[in-house]
Amino acid sequence: MKQQNIKLLLVLLLSMTSMVAFAYEVNGINYSFSGTEATVISSSPQYSGNVVIPESVTYNGNTYSVTSIGNQAFYYCSGLTSITIPNSVTSIGQNAFYYCSGLTSITIPNSVTSIGQNAFYGCSGLTSITIPNSVTSIGGYAFLGCSGLTSITIPNSVTSIGSSAFAYCSGLTSVTIPNSVTSIGDSAFDGCSGLTSITIPNSVTSIGDGVFGGCSGLTSITIPNSVTSIGDDAFRDCI
Repeated sequence: MKQQNIKLLLVLLLSMTSMVAFAYEVNGINYSFSGTEATVISSSPQYSGNVVIPESVTYNGNTYSVTSIGNQAFYYCSGLTSITIPNSVTSIGQNAFYYCSGLTSITIPNSVTSIGQNAFYGCSGLTSITIPNSVTSIGGYAFLGCSGLTSITIPNSVTSIGSSAFAYCSGLTSVTIPNSVTSIGDSAFDGCSGLTSITIPNSVTSIGDGVFGGCSGLTSITIPNSVTSIGDDAFRDCI
């Protein structure tokens, strides 16, 4: 038993050493490198102010293309006010901008194909966001609690909207759901009390549990014949 504990401790230490070894700081931004690609990772102290992510970064004579914003890269960076994401980035990881309450606007470039779970969770200061046509999926809880958002257009490239993706976006008054969307996850718009009307396209076949629960301002909704199932509490408290 003692030997097993020692082995486990060694594995943990080696793992921690490996994590530290792959964190490199260049011009105030932390990266991890793999092959010819770079991922933006978290920093201590936290990122703040205006952050400009370059398309490529050079370290020790090697040049890397910045292709992703890693999981928790800007986690709880409440002092972050703006960020520039280059066209080289293809993915935004889970919890990438979690509770960045000082962030007011962001433009996601056309190179990005996926927005991870909780990516902009709790970004209450966010008033506008552009989702490009390259994005095919919006992860669960991606924009939950973004109470400053007033409207959003989901591009034709998106096929699925994750669970609670826009939940509690209380300032949201209009949403455009394109014909490309086939599924709307549970509680996707739960608590969007400012939403007054919505049209569900013919491409949607199912509406999950609690999708529009708590949308107390909703006065009209169009449900197409393509919808064959509506989940429990889908329209809870929609008076």
